[in-house]
Amino acid sequence: MGSMVNFQRPDGQTVQGYLAEPAQPEGAPAIVVIQEWWGLNAQIRGVADRFAAAGYQALVPDLYRGQMTVEAEEAHHLMSGLNFGEAASQDIRGAVQYLKTRAPKVGLTGYCMGGALTLLALTQTPEVDAGVVWYGCPPLEYIDASKIRVPLQGHWATQDEFFKIETVDALEEKLRAAGTAFEFHRYLARHAFANETAVGPGRIPATQYDPVWAQQAWDRVFRFFGRHLG
Repeated sequence: MGSMVNFQRPDGQTVQGYLAEPAQPEGAPAIVVIQEWWGLNAQIRGVADRFAAAGYQALVPDLYRGQMTVEAEEAHHLMSGLNFGEAASQDIRGAVQYLKTRAPKVGLTGYCMGGALTLLALTQTPEVDAGVVWYGCPPLEYIDASKIRVPLQGHWATQDEFFKIETVDALEEKLRAAGTAFEFHRYLARHAFANETAVGPGRIPATQYDPVWAQQAWDRVFRFFGRHLG
C-alpha cells in the first residue's frame, strides 16, 4: 500500500520515510507514525497501512537510516545511538511539516521508543494537531508539559516492566499541572501489547501481544483522531 518518499527536516537535510496512502489521499488527514526500537520494519509499516486503510495518510520517518533488526541487543544498540533531541525536533517535525503540505490536519503517534519520542516531539512541533502515545515515555525531566498544547491520548500497560506505571502517574501529574488536555487509558497487560509480533518463544520475555486490549486501544485511537483530525 505504501512507498518510500523523501522529505526535508527543518535544517534542510533530506530524510526518507514510508508513506502509506488511503484510497482517496486528496485532502485526507494525516498521521506521523514513530517506530519501536526495531527500526522501520514490516510491523510498523503495517501500522501505517492500517491508518491508510482507515482513510489517513501515514508517514513513518526512517530514524535509523535504513537499519533494522530483530535482535533485542542490537535494537538497544541502535536506540542508544539515536539522538533523541534531534530525532524529535528534526526528523519527526520534518515529517509533520511534510504532511502539512498535503493535509489539513496532522496527528502524531508512536510505540515504545516511538511513544517516548512522540511526547518529546509534541513539545517541539507547533504544526501538529493531536498526539497518541503507546507505552513509552522519556525521563520526565525532558518533558516541558507547558509546551504540549494539543489534545493527547495515552495507552499504558499496568504490568509494563520497561515503563513503570508509577512513571505514568507522575506524567499525569505533570500534564495536569500544565493544563494539558489529555486522556490516558490503562490496560492489564504487558509491554508492547499492541504489537502482533510480540508472541511465542521468540518475543522479549517482558512483552506480550494482547489482541483484546489492542483492539480496544485501536478503537479509542481511531475515535480520538477522528474527533481531532476529521
